[in-house]
Amino acid sequence: MNHERQGPMIIAEISGNHNGSLERALDIVRAAAEAGAHAVKIQTYTADTITLDVDSPAFRVSDGHALWGARTLHSLYEEAHTPWEWHAPIFDLAKELGMLAFSTPFDETAVDFLESLDVPLYKIASLEIVDLPLIEQVAATGKPVILSVGTASIAEVADAVEAARRGGCEDLTLLACTSSYPAEPDDANLRRIPVMAEMFGVKVGLSDHTLGVGVSIAATALGASVIEKHVTLRRSDGGVDAAFSLEPEELRTLVDGCDAAARALGSASVWTTGAESESLRLRPSLYVSADVSAGDPVTADNVRSVRPSGGLAPAELPRVIGRTFASDAAIGTPVSWDLLR
Repeated sequence: MNHERQGPMIIAEISGNHNGSLERALDIVRAAAEAGAHAVKIQTYTADTITLDVDSPAFRVSDGHALWGARTLHSLYEEAHTPWEWHAPIFDLAKELGMLAFSTPFDETAVDFLESLDVPLYKIASLEIVDLPLIEQVAATGKPVILSVGTASIAEVADAVEAARRGGCEDLTLLACTSSYPAEPDDANLRRIPVMAEMFGVKVGLSDHTLGVGVSIAATALGASVIEKHVTLRRSDGGVDAAFSLEPEELRTLVDGCDAAARALGSASVWTTGAESESLRLRPSLYVSADVSAGDPVTADNVRSVRPSGGLAPAELPRVIGRTFASDAAIGTPVSWDLLR
């Protein structure tokens, strides 16, 4: 059955899953389009624009981190970054395939570069939620802004929203996010989603780092209009973000599942639908269950409540028992008041 899709905008985040290959990045774009994603996103930074080349405890990922333990930030970002000369071919292919294409900038030079490519919108990463000057600069472009709130307190989210509005943003979406890689469903706290919408008067969604698609589908049922998920070709290929990324078939499941969740919300005022017409026809009613003659008494042996509908309602059975039949009736005749006296 064909229907108009009603689900949230699904953003396929490529991030570091290109594994250093532009052709692989383009293959991910093609796979995302084939799976039904509405947008692809990359990240605009270099190791030198996002951090410093320093090997000290402060500049290393903590030893116990499941994916990136003990790596220096500079080496991690050197591996994960998307070269700036790749942006145009990635964006061009995505647009050719009917998707939006945009990026997350991490400093003012990245914003200027993305403006030169005329991106249609921007994403602010969770950790940059405290970089209010960056948020203001992005907002000043006049483009829609998507802002992840992972790691942030309510006060920090309020400051970021104020910075975006101060910069001139008129189209702001806040994404609930757990900045853990991979994240556990127990830590998603999706009930934040409708609360953020009401508290800040903005659109809301989810940046989902959990495994699988269940959390994103649940977020859709809570009002998410944007779902962001990391995507790769095959997790077995490895890479800095592979462990918590969806493969193309899973991305298709996500798109379909979120669409189904959005359509399933429906209306609280609708209790029966046209889709139930055949089931309504099959609801039980009173039927003659044995051949009878005029004058025979109505008993539990010759009138029963059975499927389908067509006869008196089953609730009428106590009023029917003890009456007599006004005419002959064969088994399978629906019981009506005209049949009785």
